[in-house]
Amino acid sequence: MKKTQYYGKILTLAISFMAFGCANTPKDTTPWVNLFDGKTLNGWHQKGGEAKYEVKDGAIVGSTVHDTPNSFLTTDKMYGDFILELDYKVDSTMNSGIQIRSNSFLYYKDGRVHGYQVEIDPSERAWSGGIYDEARRGWLSTMDNNPEAQKAFKQNDWNHYRIEAIGDTIKTWINNVPASHLIDDKTATGFICLQVHSIKPDKKAGTEIIWKNIKILTDSVSKYSKKSSLTPINTKNNLTVDEAKNGWKLLWDGKTTNGWRGAKLDAFPAEGWKIEDGVLSVLSSGGAESRAGGDIVTNELFGDFELSVDFKLTPGANSGIKYYVDTEINKGDGSSIGLEYQILDDDLHPDAKLGNHEGSRTVSSLYDLIKADVNKPINPVGEWNTAYIISKNNHVEHWLNGVKVLEYERKSDDYRKLVSESKYVKWPNFGELDKGQILLQDHGDLVSFKNIKIRPIK
Repeated sequence: MKKTQYYGKILTLAISFMAFGCANTPKDTTPWVNLFDGKTLNGWHQKGGEAKYEVKDGAIVGSTVHDTPNSFLTTDKMYGDFILELDYKVDSTMNSGIQIRSNSFLYYKDGRVHGYQVEIDPSERAWSGGIYDEARRGWLSTMDNNPEAQKAFKQNDWNHYRIEAIGDTIKTWINNVPASHLIDDKTATGFICLQVHSIKPDKKAGTEIIWKNIKILTDSVSKYSKKSSLTPINTKNNLTVDEAKNGWKLLWDGKTTNGWRGAKLDAFPAEGWKIEDGVLSVLSSGGAESRAGGDIVTNELFGDFELSVDFKLTPGANSGIKYYVDTEINKGDGSSIGLEYQILDDDLHPDAKLGNHEGSRTVSSLYDLIKADVNKPINPVGEWNTAYIISKNNHVEHWLNGVKVLEYERKSDDYRKLVSESKYVKWPNFGELDKGQILLQDHGDLVSFKNIKIRPIK
């Protein structure tokens, strides 16, 4: 056989094998949708700062600019459950991230973009793939205990991210290595952003991050979800990374009655309250005040503090969070005495239209004394809201879902005048304790609580 015939047969055989292999390679039938057309920024708009975004060679290029805050190239559409994949290359001196389920509301920090961010971190810290809560709670999932993911990042080269957001679970991969597995239900829907971080004056402007091959899956996402080998980080009734670092502690462990008792009992009420699936609920008993299980209070007393509580109302419900409570006052009928952050369905409960001062019994108000801001951001009945109270050197603020809704000076002349005009006038020095208990109120309606946390201020 001639050499040419021999090599020809070998070549034919090789091509046949290749064809056979290609024919048996499974076709990717995943119904991906491209978020970037490779030519324009159609479907995107910019929020926040003034960093430059442009299309070059089939990729989106973001460049840093001095004297501007964080910039976000934002999808026009909002997304709930999805799987997102993309490639990026980042300058080794930059910090960036991919915002997911993020939002911008005028009432929240003047429209600042906030929400989950999948970190892009080429620094020695190497937290790429971690999850940060931009402009809210800070770090939720770091890479400290995930050296494999830290090593997976490729410096000055293309990196691939896979991000799954399904229900309350967010999972990330960097170059196919599991990076984060977070269980958190703070936000279910929002836009997606490509971030260009602000830079300090000594940093060079014009440094770049490049994104390409940006695609998303929103159809049958559970079918295409991948398993992660990581142990999930669950934020429900747990401290976040930054909360633990900054001295916060849990007031309720999410499982037991430890640290709490009935306001007029030596132990936790035997009925009227329920603990289930990490939620503490006061049960419905017809709307009467402290007639079933009764109020519950902390065993511990607090002076200056920051308090955060997630609460969920049912239609027409009434409850409250009281502070600087002294259970030795008012041993008779009704609730224990203390300053109250009102919890109420303003639309259906008649108390919303009552009170010594008009509107002072609406949700997040200082009950019967000071009305909360009418533009307060309240989520619908049946959804979770976050109450936050800070009391420091007698200056007190009520916040609702990250927005301050009122403030006042405890023990001031103005405060005492308000008390003198209210039903509290019969209680000497009402609300002026230096230390007191925290109370969750039983007002006879079904109301639920979770993520009850406090930071004593020294």
